[in-house]
Parts: sequence; C-alpha cells; structure tokens
Amino acid sequence: MALLSIFLSKPSLHRIASQACSGFIFLLIVQLNLSLSIASPPEEGSSQDEGNSNPSLVYVSDYYSFIGRDDQGYVAFALDSNRGRDGESFQAEHFVVLHDERAGWVDIQGTGAYNHVGGNVLALSDSPTFQFKGRPEFGVTITSQSNELTLTTSSIVKSLYRTDNGGEMWMGSAPATLQWGDRTLKGRVIYEYLMIPEFNRLSRTYWGLWKEYQGFYLSLNGGGDLYLHHQRSEKLTPLIGELDGFLNIEEKVERFQVLQLTPLKFSQALGLYQWPMEWGLRWVTSSGGGEVHLKVSEFHRISNWVLGGFAMGIVQGNVTYQGQTFPVYGVVELIM
Repeated sequence: MALLSIFLSKPSLHRIASQACSGFIFLLIVQLNLSLSIASPPEEGSSQDEGNSNPSLVYVSDYYSFIGRDDQGYVAFALDSNRGRDGESFQAEHFVVLHDERAGWVDIQGTGAYNHVGGNVLALSDSPTFQFKGRPEFGVTITSQSNELTLTTSSIVKSLYRTDNGGEMWMGSAPATLQWGDRTLKGRVIYEYLMIPEFNRLSRTYWGLWKEYQGFYLSLNGGGDLYLHHQRSEKLTPLIGELDGFLNIEEKVERFQVLQLTPLKFSQALGLYQWPMEWGLRWVTSSGGGEVHLKVSEFHRISNWVLGGFAMGIVQGNVTYQGQTFPVYGVVELIM
C-alpha cells in the first residue's frame, strides 16, 4: 500500500529538471556500466521439487501472463494462483483477468478463494475453475471448462532467478497458445514463480507490503518478450529487486546491464495517490541499447484503499532495438 508521500510527489520543478537531464545521465551510466549486470545469471533447479520442505508458514504464487493474437486482434490473459500455509490451516486463491482488443475487459470466472487439495502448498493443485497439467520447466496446460479456454505453453526456460533467506523467485517466457471458445490465439507467455517462507499474506496482514509496484508483461509482435518491474517495498526488495527484468527476442534471452524506467504522465486516483499512465523505458544489454515509449490504452481499476490501489492496464508502443522496430502490446500491473 502506498504512503501519503505518493500523493505529495506530483511533478515539480525538481522532477522537470531531473527529466531534462535524464538523457545525459543515462548515457553516462551506459559508458560506466557496459560490463555490469544488476542480477546474477539464471541458475538451474526446480521451484516445485517434491523433495523441498513444506514450511509451517509460507506463501507461494504461480503467475501466467499470456499475450496472443489472431485475425480478430490481440487477447491478454493473466492467471495468478496463490497458496499459503499458516500452521495447520491452508489458503488458496486465484486472480484472473482477460482482455479482448475489440471487446475490452471480459468477465471471466475463477477469481477468489478455493480449497487447496493436499498438504503441500509448494505444489499447484486444481481448483473448481482451473485445472493444471505439467510443470513450467517442461510445459504446462491450463484448462477452464467454465470459461471455455485452454492455455498450452512450451517449456519455460529460466531467464531471471533470485533467492533470499530461503525464498525463491524465478521467471521465464515461452511460446504459447490460448484456445478461447472458437478462437485459437498464438503468442507468448511470461511465467513468474514466487515462494516466501515465514510469510503469508493470505492469513496475515502486512502494512506497506506493496509500494509503487509497476510490472510490465509485454509481447514484441509475437516474436519475443520484454518484462520488467519497479517497486520500492523494503520487504520484497531483497528477493525480487527494486528494478529488474529481461528481454527475449527469438528465444535469445538478454539480461539488462543498464535499465531506466521513467513515468511520464499520471492520472489522479480516487484517493491520495496517482496512477502512472505513460512511461519511457531505456536499457542496455550485451547486444546493445534499446528503448520504448509505452502508453496505457485501456485501464481497469480493481481495488482502491484511499492511500493506494490495484489496477491492470493494456499498454502499447514500439520498441527500437538493434536497428529494428517491434510493435509492443502487453499488460501492466499497478499496485500503488
């Protein structure tokens, strides 16, 4: 949840001056950091190994974000499956959204709590709405008869990996297909696994857990992915980082050596905070530099806590990288 200072930090002379010189600072950083990386390279291992322990207090999340298209346009589908254990009690819930480029945000069943089957929350179990087969490392099929959809992914290779104090976070992407009604949408999926021991937001309250979180799940015209997040939570930073991500073009994964995200425009929320609505993003990888200007084309407010809120948005833009231009279409998740 964001603090009052978010509302007070509206564009000022200081911010304008900072943005004016950001280009110079970025180029200077590039020259000084071409050989640096903000995170260690991916490591091997399975996040859902049956041999792992099952802590008495733990929180686990599997997040799938799909972007695909057919002759009727783009479709974005996101499913977050959260589980928790607190002593002898177990919790589980889904969060799911679907957006059609022509129809807008589509009502879809499945968001909410469900009974987790079995005592191991590290393993993802079926719910009344969604059934799962396979594992991310080898390919997954997610089926929902009530929503008339099936998501099938190829093997997901780790592109981003972090551990901290027993916790684990890893991310990757892969080609995927969404069968939705009579439509077959070819595209990409970005997957995120998160496990935090001695923590469970489903059974306990943590004040100030989320702070200015902005997560981008972007498809580069079906030929690759761009993922990044920026957040300022002291609780989460040791595990997920403050600013991090990866670029995947034609199955070649690039880690960012330099990464700069600049919110450019804001919209006042129904509370003491603002929603970012437009961003400038620039980066450097071992293969060169790139940039993209992103704008929210459709916005979906989900929750409002006066001091903060939760929303999803569809973002579009054009990536310039290695002398090429890629149309970008994707989802941004905001927890302010």
